[in-house]
Amino acid sequence: MNKKVIIFGILDTAELAYYYLTHDSDYEVVAFTLTQEYIKEEFYKGLPVIPYENIEQIYPPDEFLLFCPMTAKKMNTLREKVYLEGKSKGYTFATYISSKAAVFNNEIGENCFILEDNTIQPYTKIGNNVVLWSGNHIGHHGEIKDHVFFTSHVVLSGHCTVESNCFFGVNATIRDYTKLSKGTLIAMGASLTKQSTEEWGVYVGNPAKRIGEKKSYEVY
Repeated sequence: MNKKVIIFGILDTAELAYYYLTHDSDYEVVAFTLTQEYIKEEFYKGLPVIPYENIEQIYPPDEFLLFCPMTAKKMNTLREKVYLEGKSKGYTFATYISSKAAVFNNEIGENCFILEDNTIQPYTKIGNNVVLWSGNHIGHHGEIKDHVFFTSHVVLSGHCTVESNCFFGVNATIRDYTKLSKGTLIAMGASLTKQSTEEWGVYVGNPAKRIGEKKSYEVY
């Protein structure tokens, strides 16, 4: 399998991705990429920074992988856009799973960034373009769909379904058999005891309740 990777971005998350891929994987990072308007320097970490608009002309998709470890701003829609643009160019995306994460033959998609001390219990599936920052517990027999972001120390209990574009703040807790609708934002320290949420809703508190009329992508 091809292991040469181009990372999208040059800010903190991309720098962390470079560190993890370089020190804890068999991937080889060969370049960075950004949209043209944001390129200020030709090199980063001693590697070329190239325009995303014509990346396929320089690094053909049959020879290189992409990796897009962006943050969750606008409820992951910015990362989703970059990911889908890469797919339209014909790229396969790398997935990083820390050697210090506990996984059990789980089905895990591409462009996932799974850091240390995550526990993903058996029979749970993870889709594409999902970030699990450090220290989360992902319960058994669940499903996390595409373009989702977990911060740290989130407990997602068993048999949960997480629809696309959800976000989980630090120390959030989700009860078992919960269905989180598209674009749900669970705030830091929130404890969700309901078994479903509303699309693009923002939930805070213990027990967590939806607040305000604004959509989650208008808040974060």
